[in-house]
Amino acid sequence: MAGRQDEIVHEQAVVDELYARLDVLRARARGRLRDVRREGPSGSPQNRSERDAFATLYEDRAAQLDAVEDRLAFGRLDLAAPEPDGETAVRYVGRIGLTDDEQRSLLTDWRAPAAEAFYRATSLQPAGVRRRRHLVTSGRRVTGVEDELLDLEHATDDGGQLGAASLSGEGALLAALATRRTGRMSDIVATIQSEQDRIIRSDLGGALVVQGGPGTGKTAVALHRAAYLLYAHRRQLERSGVLLVGPSRSFLRYIDQVLPSLGETGVVSTTLGELLPGITATVVEDGAVAEIKGRLLWADVVRRAVRARERVPERDVRVQLDGHHLVIRRRDVRDAIARARRTHRPHNEARTGFVRDMLARLAEQYQAAEGREHTPEDRAMVLEDLRGMREVRVALNLAWFPISPKKLVDDLLSRPHRLAEAAPELTDAERAAVLRAPWAPWTESDVPLLDEAAELLGDDDDVSRAEERALAAERAEALRHARSVLASGAAAGAMIPVDAETLAERFASGGPRLTTAERAATDRAWTYGHVVVDEAQELSPMAWRLLARRVPTRSMTIVGDVAQTASPAGARSWSAALAPVLRDGWRLEELTVSYRTPAAVADAAQRVAKAVGLPASPLTAAREVPGAIVDVEVRAGGTADAVAHAVAELAREFVGADGGGRVAVIADASALPSLRAAVDDALPDVLGADEFARLAAQRPEDQQVTVLAPREVKGLEYDAVVLVEPVDVAAGPGGWSDLYVAMTRPTQRLTVVHERALPPGFTG
Repeated sequence: MAGRQDEIVHEQAVVDELYARLDVLRARARGRLRDVRREGPSGSPQNRSERDAFATLYEDRAAQLDAVEDRLAFGRLDLAAPEPDGETAVRYVGRIGLTDDEQRSLLTDWRAPAAEAFYRATSLQPAGVRRRRHLVTSGRRVTGVEDELLDLEHATDDGGQLGAASLSGEGALLAALATRRTGRMSDIVATIQSEQDRIIRSDLGGALVVQGGPGTGKTAVALHRAAYLLYAHRRQLERSGVLLVGPSRSFLRYIDQVLPSLGETGVVSTTLGELLPGITATVVEDGAVAEIKGRLLWADVVRRAVRARERVPERDVRVQLDGHHLVIRRRDVRDAIARARRTHRPHNEARTGFVRDMLARLAEQYQAAEGREHTPEDRAMVLEDLRGMREVRVALNLAWFPISPKKLVDDLLSRPHRLAEAAPELTDAERAAVLRAPWAPWTESDVPLLDEAAELLGDDDDVSRAEERALAAERAEALRHARSVLASGAAAGAMIPVDAETLAERFASGGPRLTTAERAATDRAWTYGHVVVDEAQELSPMAWRLLARRVPTRSMTIVGDVAQTASPAGARSWSAALAPVLRDGWRLEELTVSYRTPAAVADAAQRVAKAVGLPASPLTAAREVPGAIVDVEVRAGGTADAVAHAVAELAREFVGADGGGRVAVIADASALPSLRAAVDDALPDVLGADEFARLAAQRPEDQQVTVLAPREVKGLEYDAVVLVEPVDVAAGPGGWSDLYVAMTRPTQRLTVVHERALPPGFTG
């Protein structure tokens, strides 16, 4: 024990030094920020722009340093190769890299190649590592150390350098798994396992599909991979950003602290329903309708709907200008439409050429009617007069109608004749299923259709192109100036941690730099350097088409489990889902170890999946938890009381007054109101009025006791779950996949309350 305590004291001194350095860097960043702000808004526009750009740099740096406070350092490597002075090489691993003023390394970023051995080294392949040490900390205090000796020839007794701590390497992982859940997902940076690390550090190019059963850490791997890619490919990804698409807003709230804690803030997090600027689609659509709208045939349907707004009139249209009779001829309209289409520009943008062509034809008629050759000035005046004529505007609009994506899709889904014209592939029953009232709220299934329409329609005028030309000139000048600023700073000995392109972008903004998320939120056509998709098995073919537009390089991390697919529009095979958009540009990795789910629960879920034919991945649970499954069979009519009693017992055991601990009741949606009422009635008597009042006052994302449908718990985890009437859950919208999801949410205990017989395979 004395040797162990000495090791803790030694590591405390190192951790103190690291936090002292962190504090110095924080103070330095904040001091520079204060200096920049102190200069105020005076000076030339260029000077103000420079100050705002540097202020943003220092704000970003200060935010990064604040976010890594918890568990700044968590690991140490003792390397077999000695230092020049003969001492054993020691390398500390943490959330970010730290150096002293002489640029000597104090802490190695977990993403750096030098830290890879912390996650990959084994006794068979030690990668030059003698000992791997996990540091257990609470705040800034070291509370324990845990060692893995990979080179036993150098192990000594308890008083020696390498033998002072436990030889077990699993304690840190198991301790993390046993910790009470909170309303936020924790990072796994200190306990990443070898198979996870291999996936996290996989190449940027192409699409990487990570298939894994419940509890294998798919989401954590995806988030840590995003952080790793931003570190390893900073220049490539920082300006374009990384897009993270999650299944729900509650899921995004659950994971929103992970990336900042890893030192990264350049990731845009959204749901599919919120991906398009100006659209928030939260309505849950019937599964059968979602499946119809998710089919790839809608790409052709929307294209036909756009083409229907480009039509030749039934008869010639006669107009009069200055007493001269002019004719908008059907053949001229047909020729002008064909010419505009050959430009392959979006509908609203190509319309400009169509209108210009038609006005030119009318101007020629006017010239012929006058019987004289027009000068350029005369022609310009005639064109302006024609453009201002209401009859001409109406006729040309009817021939080539300018329309917004929202209007196009709403007409398509609310007007039977529009849908019948554009979607002959659908049956009468399918068309009837998707029809709805005009301007009904948007659903998530509508978003890919809206994006398809926006892609085909484009903008409605020339303003955006003029703005783009002006912006390009501004950026070129900003880049020249940024290079000059950096060169002057370097000559003066200043270190500015940014490249010229990034600094130029901040200068060109003319004010405080918008974050990647803020810029992308207003730009439907924004493309990203990498896209991460969680719960990807739920996406429809049209949704995949939408996401592929967001990443022209097709660099993606796709995580999911085809056995958990609940949506009829989703995938049961990665090949079938991805081949239409990625062809053969994807590769598959599998996670096979369930770290979250107790062995008894994982085994029961696997048996059910096998019995009903779900394509479940092979799964090995990492740990046994005594009493992980509790079977509560009740008499008819006693379900609500039994659920309330079970929740109260679990809350007493797992829910802490410190906000830690989560208990969820998962049931078919039809049973939720009565179960919520029963739980609310029972908890005050069991927990006491004060404790119940504390729980009831919590925000939705912080609630420690919840009653939810299977769809709402996708991607989440709880200490304990009360699963109500499994056969009803399996009969719900998501079928057996919903039951598979519901069974595998707990980290400690699954209590099953039921009146009817359990599904096949549920019991061993």
